[in-house]
Amino acid sequence: MASMSFQVAICLSGLLIILCGDNVSCREFPTLDHLVTDTPEQQQAKAVMDMIGRLLPNLTNSFYVSVDKKLGPVNKDTFQISTMSGQLQIQGTSGVAAAWGLHYYLKYYCGCHISWGGRQLNIPTPMPRVPYPGVKKTSNDRFRYYQNVCTVSYSFAWWDWARWEEEIDWMALSGINLPLAFNGQEAIWQKVYMKLGLTRAEVDEHFGGPAFFAWARMGNIRGWGGPLSDNWHQQQLALQHKILERMAVFGMTPVLPAFAGHVPKGLTRLFPNSSITRLSDWGGFKDQYCCTYLLDPNDKLFQQIGGDFIKEYIKEFNYTSHIYNTDTFNEMTPKSSDPAYLSSTSKAVYDAMIAGDSQAIWLMQGWLFLSGFWKPPQAKALLTGVPQGHMIVLDLMAELSPQYQRLESYYGQPFIWCMLHNFGGNNQMFGNLESINKNPFVGRNFTDSTMIGTGLTPEGINQNNMVYEFMNENIWRTEPRNIMDWVAAFVKRRYTGTNDNIEKAWTLLANSVFNGAGVKDGPQGIQIILSPRLDMKQTVWYDPNDVLMAWDNMIMAAQSKPFSMSKLFKYDLVDLTRQSLQVISIQKYTDLITAYKNKDQDALLNAIGALLDLLEDLDQVLATDEHFMLGKWLASAQALGVNPKEKQQYDLNARYQITTWGPNGEILDYANKQWSGLVMDYYKPRWQLFSSYLMDSVSKGVPYNATAFREEVFQKVELAFVQNGKTYPITETGDSYQISTTIHSKYRPKTLTRSSKLYFKKLPKLTRKGKKFVKFARKFQMQFENVGNSVDMVYL
Repeated sequence: MASMSFQVAICLSGLLIILCGDNVSCREFPTLDHLVTDTPEQQQAKAVMDMIGRLLPNLTNSFYVSVDKKLGPVNKDTFQISTMSGQLQIQGTSGVAAAWGLHYYLKYYCGCHISWGGRQLNIPTPMPRVPYPGVKKTSNDRFRYYQNVCTVSYSFAWWDWARWEEEIDWMALSGINLPLAFNGQEAIWQKVYMKLGLTRAEVDEHFGGPAFFAWARMGNIRGWGGPLSDNWHQQQLALQHKILERMAVFGMTPVLPAFAGHVPKGLTRLFPNSSITRLSDWGGFKDQYCCTYLLDPNDKLFQQIGGDFIKEYIKEFNYTSHIYNTDTFNEMTPKSSDPAYLSSTSKAVYDAMIAGDSQAIWLMQGWLFLSGFWKPPQAKALLTGVPQGHMIVLDLMAELSPQYQRLESYYGQPFIWCMLHNFGGNNQMFGNLESINKNPFVGRNFTDSTMIGTGLTPEGINQNNMVYEFMNENIWRTEPRNIMDWVAAFVKRRYTGTNDNIEKAWTLLANSVFNGAGVKDGPQGIQIILSPRLDMKQTVWYDPNDVLMAWDNMIMAAQSKPFSMSKLFKYDLVDLTRQSLQVISIQKYTDLITAYKNKDQDALLNAIGALLDLLEDLDQVLATDEHFMLGKWLASAQALGVNPKEKQQYDLNARYQITTWGPNGEILDYANKQWSGLVMDYYKPRWQLFSSYLMDSVSKGVPYNATAFREEVFQKVELAFVQNGKTYPITETGDSYQISTTIHSKYRPKTLTRSSKLYFKKLPKLTRKGKKFVKFARKFQMQFENVGNSVDMVYL
């Protein structure tokens, strides 16, 4: 840490402790020193030059890249940039460090922007110079982690190599050096299990479908969405070869899969004397897909399977990074709370890893520690069952519910401070800028802190671009930023310019919807895209009028040609129009329920018409930008099928996940999306049917029948949509600016009435201090009606 005034090194039992000045205690772990790439420095430099060719094909001769691991301190990436002989010289301790240096130059010297929403790469002519001696930056920590085990399903399920290549480039530019790499593992598991004597049918009933891999791998469900074809296995193996090769050549350390103990039912036939327990249901799934089988880690068969998998994996890819992720008790309660049992269990899981790779390091998601089961004695037992420094814990939602403080820096195991942020790939606006601005520094400064990195762990990506760029800069920032100054600079880069309206809009957003102090995002409260009920409660963490005023300013900014020509501005305008309609729908719903309770047929008809009209307008504006289109998701799923049967299977997987999730609506609407096509053919028909029930109730004087509605809406709308086979557009329709402006003119004046302003002002706010604040674990625990007893939290 460059800012520290002194360092003293002490070695205790193989653990190097570096006591830093300025009241900071930090640690280094020599046990992790082998987690480095063996890719030659010249190849890493070439990987960055090749990426420059993809990003800036006409300017490749304007850059020179070199890699020298001696440029900076050991275990902390460093880059240096300067202009010499008309070229930007980029040096890095690794390919990732050099790519990070390139991104720093593009952002802060060229005013460029790269995100999931698009790229703005207007390089000034001549290229800006970086005068000697240039700029040198060193990372704060050893690692920058990326992904959640759920991201592979909610966002990556249907990616081809072109999309993966783009994402790996983004990872490198963002300084990420520890990404999850989970593709293709089912093919390896199939080899392992069939060598043990399982039949193909027994393996097929175990694997989930591509959209549900995450939960089949964690032992939550089995078979749902499957089976998997040989085509799929070969396709994914070939893709994983490319992914691992590209990650490694950048100097990244990919995190590989390992054995958690969840096994096919068929093993009970082959090994009747082994300790295999059938778990209770998860998420309300019924017998065919639930109640998976767990092989006790202390059973000798566990070591055999775990070791064989890693050996087979290394054989297939001729590669290992020596770091493996597995989560045995993710949302599953252990059979005993006895610390001795828990300690022996984690030791056995780790021993299975080293049976396949003697240098194995276990990376574990720390989500389980949010469960009430894991009191300090139980957590300590699990964590200390593995030799210190041989396990890394992801403090998975540290921006909102950090566990490192409660668990004393994980009792000496190194941890990574992570921002989870997103659940289910929902795409509403949300952020917690204050927390991610300050709290990584708190983690590093915590007494006896074992923090070794920062990480991004969203369940789904392709949303809230600004939040992720802000978080990624914690790689090198030495102190918290002025948030408003940073946001203003971000917007200017994103749009190639700014004006008073844009600055006002983003100031309002940064202080409201992106400042959710202590509040998670997710489907709760987004009434317009949830299955209708009479008693839907709406709480927000921000003043809705701030969002609506930001919308005013963005609409005015859209009249200026420079912004009307920007695809990223268009993306944000559509996103803000979507968010504003979401806000307005809250009042529309209230009007509907009020009219029903008053038994006022005329008012009810008007409220129904207004709500359905809003849904049509929402669908129309979403159709103007490719990032908000159902057709893109479905087309990417179908594209991976090599025959009609596979195409249909993947299409069903894709539709189920974003709607009913399970075959009977077990986890309904969790992965909801505000996408064109989905709004019109799924959300709107539900509200139409609900409205007809309300009208019948009022006109006939009979009680509203919630049970009958739930049964009918599932069969006639939800399941019907999943199975309709309809093809949805993959190209944009309509003018974003014109349609957003028309919608704004239609709805905004109505929100300025005295009654409307008062309504939004009185809307309950969800805050840490407010009585309506509910902790995340409990909100998750009670979110779904059919959650089984085995689930402590519904983390999907």
